[in-house]
Amino acid sequence: MQPIIPDEVRIQRERYSRIAPEYERVHADPEHVLALAFLEGMLGYLQAASLLDVGAGTGRTIRHLLRSRPEMRLVGIEPVAELRQVGHHLGVSEDQLRDGNGYELAFRDGEFDVVCEFGVLHHVRDPNRVVAEMLRVARKAIFISDMNNFGGGARPVRLLKQVLHTLGLWKAVNFLKTGGRGYSITAGDGLFYSYSVFDSLPLIDKHCVATHLLNTLPAGPNLYRTSAHVALLGVKQI
Repeated sequence: MQPIIPDEVRIQRERYSRIAPEYERVHADPEHVLALAFLEGMLGYLQAASLLDVGAGTGRTIRHLLRSRPEMRLVGIEPVAELRQVGHHLGVSEDQLRDGNGYELAFRDGEFDVVCEFGVLHHVRDPNRVVAEMLRVARKAIFISDMNNFGGGARPVRLLKQVLHTLGLWKAVNFLKTGGRGYSITAGDGLFYSYSVFDSLPLIDKHCVATHLLNTLPAGPNLYRTSAHVALLGVKQI
């Protein structure tokens, strides 16, 4: 019996299947380029010998690190077959780019020194379930490059969202805003949920000895209030 795929997952997979040949052009996001440069530098600091990329798409991160750190064990998981096929065509092996999803990582506890994700968490309904799996599989650190919905938009809009969040009303307002679906759909980003890297901070802090935050788009000193996109390095051990 085939598992029932929720409509929102089906919508996402159909979109990525359709745009697979142009995925890297459509998603040439400068914030992720900066985040990857930061992660690449931190790999030496962490003395990392292995890395897992969750939601690897066409294996862009894996390909980049294969050039700069060919000595590392590099693995990406991606549930959309068409994206994996593009990655394999571009030189990423089937062992390096595999089928899989972030809710159930098919790896041992602490199997990889570093586990990362780029722009995946705002596309899943339960992002902290994915973060928990990343923390489980990571031995030294996890790295997140993702949205901060409370730091995006014009200043009045940001302030309103932040006040609603502080009062514990944001989820109810977002439920009404999305017509009870809990997600929105745009031409540029497809289907996405309201997500902030700061929503995952308590969980990460519980498992990490140090957490480092970086704005990857122009922002003020308070990243929660002003940065629409944030990179986070949670260090479990050096």
